[in-house]
This record gives sequence, C-alpha cells and structure tokens, in this order.
Amino acid sequence: MIPVTTFKGKKVGLFGLGGSGLATAQALVAGGANVTAWDDNPDSVAKATAAGIATADLHHVDWGGFAAFVLSPGVPLTHPKPHWSVDLARQASVEIIGDVELFVRERRAHAPDCPFFAITGTNGKSTTTALIAHILKTSGRDTQLGGNIGTAVLTLDPPKADRFYVVECSSYQIDLAPTLDPTAGILLNLTPDHLDRHGTMQHYADIKERLVAGSRTAVVGVDDSYSSLIADRVERAGTKVVRISRRQPLADGIYAEGSVLMRAKGGTSSPFADLADIQTLRGGHNAQNAAAAIAACLAVGVSEKDIVNGLRTFPGLKHRMQPVARQGEIVFVNDSKATNADAAAPALSSYDRIYWIAGGLPKEGGITSLTPFFPKIVKAYLIGEAAPAFAATLGEAVPYEISGTLEKAVAHAAADAARDMEGPAAVMLSPACASFDQYKNFEVRGDAFVGHVATLEGVTMLI
Repeated sequence: MIPVTTFKGKKVGLFGLGGSGLATAQALVAGGANVTAWDDNPDSVAKATAAGIATADLHHVDWGGFAAFVLSPGVPLTHPKPHWSVDLARQASVEIIGDVELFVRERRAHAPDCPFFAITGTNGKSTTTALIAHILKTSGRDTQLGGNIGTAVLTLDPPKADRFYVVECSSYQIDLAPTLDPTAGILLNLTPDHLDRHGTMQHYADIKERLVAGSRTAVVGVDDSYSSLIADRVERAGTKVVRISRRQPLADGIYAEGSVLMRAKGGTSSPFADLADIQTLRGGHNAQNAAAAIAACLAVGVSEKDIVNGLRTFPGLKHRMQPVARQGEIVFVNDSKATNADAAAPALSSYDRIYWIAGGLPKEGGITSLTPFFPKIVKAYLIGEAAPAFAATLGEAVPYEISGTLEKAVAHAAADAARDMEGPAAVMLSPACASFDQYKNFEVRGDAFVGHVATLEGVTMLI
C-alpha cells in the first residue's frame, strides 16, 4: 500500500467504495487523513465501515471542512450529468481528484525522480502496459504494475528511488488527475469511445491529451488525426515527442514495416526488432503496442538488448490473443476478452487458418462487421444464445456447427484442426459476445477454455 501522506491531518471526502475506492480510502487513512466516505450502494458502505473507514451520507456533512474530494473513476464527473456528490463539491469549491492524482502527489513528495510510465489510448493500453512492465522486470528492475489494468494504483509499494511504475490510465482517471506528470506518457490512439461519459469526441481527446502534455517524454501514435494533432501541439509546447506508427514510415520515431519495427532518426532508419516469430505480439495492432513500449523504455535508458529480450519473452495478456497450448502445427488461442465484434477483429486478422469458437450473450450488431475475415475461417463452432443469429450471418460463407457448449466446441475444433493437412492453424476462442449467458465473466470463460484445452490428448501447454 502507498500511504497518502500528502493529506496527513486534513479532512477528505470520498465517494465510491468499490475495489479501488475502498483501497483509496484505506491508503488515505494509513497516511493520516481524516476520511469521510460514502457510496450509493449500502453493501459497499457496510464493507467500508467493517474495514474501519468512517462513513457518513455526504448529503449531510460540512463540505467546507474538506481539503479535497476523492471520486472513484466510475462515477460521472461531467456526463451524462455530474453525480450529486460532484455538485456538492463544486458548490463548496472543493477540489475533485482521483486515486491516480493521489499517487502522483505521493511520488512527487517522496521520490520525484523514480521512473513513471502512464499509458492511455482507446485500444491496446492493457497490452502495452503489461509489455512495458515485462520488459522492465526481465531486465532486473524493481517494477510496479497497476491502474486501470486491474490493480488499484494505491495498493502498490510506496515510491522510492529506482522503483519503476507502469500505470494504465483510463480517460476517467485522467479526468481526475490534474497534475499527472509521468516520465514517459504514452497515447496509443483515439477512436470514438465513452462518449456517454465525455459528451463529444473532442472532449474525450482533450482529456487524453492531458496525459502526454504533462509528460517529460510523450510517446504518441500518429495513425489517427486526433492523436497526430495532439503530438504536434504537445511538441510545440516544448515537450519531447516520440512518434510511433503501424501504418507509415517516420523520419523520427518507431514505425512498423511489415513485422519489423524500425527506429528512425533524422530521416535514417534501421531495424530494431522483428515480431514475426513472437506469437504474443501478432498483428498490426500489436506492432503499435510494441513500438510504444520500445519508445517508452528507450526514454528511461533501458538498453536495446534488454528491450528485445523482453519482446521475445512476453507471455501476453491473459485472455487477450493469448497462446495457451500447442499440438503440432496447431496453436490454441484464448481471446475471451473479445466481447464484441470489433474486439474480435484483431485476433481474426492475425491468423490465416482459424477454427473459430464464437458466441455467448450477443451484442448489438452481431458479427456482420467481421465479414472481411470470413475467408480465414475454416469452420466456426457456435455457442450460447448468439449461436442461431451467428449461424444466419455466416450462412454459406463459412462452414459451421452449433456446438452449444464451450467444452464441445473445443473438442470438435481440435479434432477438425488435427485433420487439417494445409499447414499451421489456430483453434481460437474469440467470442465476439459477452459471457453472461453461460459464465460469470470473460475471465471465467477464458479459464474454462484453457481447462478444456488442457484435457486434450497430445497438447503442450504454454502457460
């Protein structure tokens, strides 16, 4: 835990007592703050009270005494309308911040020079965050991984010299971190997302820009117009910018040329790393993720040798295009995190012969957007509630069976792939659906897939 000492002896209001909210309250208390916390969920309030956190309905407290108001990132700050607690804080002119802001203040207070990576973007931020942390760890550095990737940032070890922090930041977290100042800030890309919470695409982009604008070195993907303009603005303001691209050569920066990542300086380029044989970094989207990781690690002095070794040994992000087993020329891929068609597209684009396990609780739009990838699919194995609708979309374009259950789909796909005489193939769970018709969440579904694969005869598990 990181005790939040910067509010020692001060009164702090807090709303939102889910996982990260409760951890934030405990970190504030550990640092000596006088916390008053609340949540709209009575169960969360009861859990916090049992953990020793002082709770009170914030409708009925003296806001004038608060030095700050800490809001959980899942609670609306601006859109579709501010939460009632936000209105009360603004009426009392109390600063509204989040857990990432508390972290950066603690870092500045106790170890301002310890390296800090902050990663954001519409897509790819979790993989990039995990990849940077892996490169640092395999090079022998003391590495802390947290943030939006699933570990509350204030549950990490306290800042100290030579301790490296790798923190994934959502737009919600950035919006609550006005003094965010990473050593290396990474903005991967921007496409429309979370507009229900940010109102417009421009407002969403403005929030993301704050992360790189406050960075010592800004690593920015320039394959979309919003991010490219951000790179230009941040550079004009005096920040060092390293541009990355998966689609175009660059005069300066890191870019992809097929599977090879090129390092360019002053118009001269040279190969840095080849991703062709790295199963966990297949696809153009992962070329962008790897380019960002390379640029960020170079910015803090990691050697080329250590970076390349980290790329080659990266185990992948669990449930996201994760190779979990092999059987001869067949690779079994767990992409359970692909809970809609757009999320399934990267995995389908990365293999040429696919035995595709898809289905679950359907999302709006189904799988019609995946039609360009149908030629890659040897056969589909359909499960869950979406099976009939997916079958109708596949029609005569792709052979399919309605397997019903994941266990049956794995067994049938593996057997069919074993008879495939036309070269390497992938048995892939990339459902393009939510899991809730058959599983508690995508993690449980992915673990079930791995479990079923492990029972197959002749497979070599990779995890």
